[in-house]
Amino acid sequence: MGRAFEFRKGRKMKRWDRMSKDFTRIGREIVMAVKESGANPDTNSRLRTAMQNAKGVNMPKDRVEAAIKRASSREEKDYQEVVYEGYAPHGVAVVIETATDNPTRTVANVRMYFNRGNGALGTAGSSDYTFTRKGVFKLSAEGLDLEELELELIDAGAEDVYADQDEDEQGHVTEFIVVETAFTDFGQMQKAIEEKGFNVVSAQLQRVPNTTVHLEGDELEEVMNLIEKFEDDDDVQAVYHTLG
Repeated sequence: MGRAFEFRKGRKMKRWDRMSKDFTRIGREIVMAVKESGANPDTNSRLRTAMQNAKGVNMPKDRVEAAIKRASSREEKDYQEVVYEGYAPHGVAVVIETATDNPTRTVANVRMYFNRGNGALGTAGSSDYTFTRKGVFKLSAEGLDLEELELELIDAGAEDVYADQDEDEQGHVTEFIVVETAFTDFGQMQKAIEEKGFNVVSAQLQRVPNTTVHLEGDELEEVMNLIEKFEDDDDVQAVYHTLG
């Protein structure tokens, strides 16, 4: 069928893999949110956030409802949130957030990825200090004015408000406005955004690097290959690094 067909097929498979990973990640977040504070999103802000993020990645409504129902069952497994720290090659700090029902399996996999990727698994505090935890909200830019939005949200703790965009495999560009807050202002900002009725694409607590490392060529490829190994692991919720 030719190279063009194989290229399109490969791109489609990659997109499906990413969607599957997003659904798994958010499904576990929903389970943890329900087990922590119940199945009512009106009284469970963590669950509301997870449901917003599910909508942002086009996770089917029936899968979201199934995850909530499953989490309410006593038979559903409990997930532990475990954070691992270390260094990739060439001085790139890495922090891996996981949600696992088997920490022994997860740490073994993380250690293996580091070892095979010429990195090193560290102890608590060995690399996390190079990041600052922040609340990061991504809003649909449609109908929003950047300057007006910044003025509206500054009292809720907005530290930075800026335009951004994503481009998919077909070249379609989606415009966003990103709002960053201090870690401690996440809940306050979430409430303010909900009250104003903005279209939230995602809301996350992220680790933002204080400094970055610039690499090129084979060194860049080596680090990216290691990061992809972490991201492909089903137990991994998020990977943060200082690669600039």
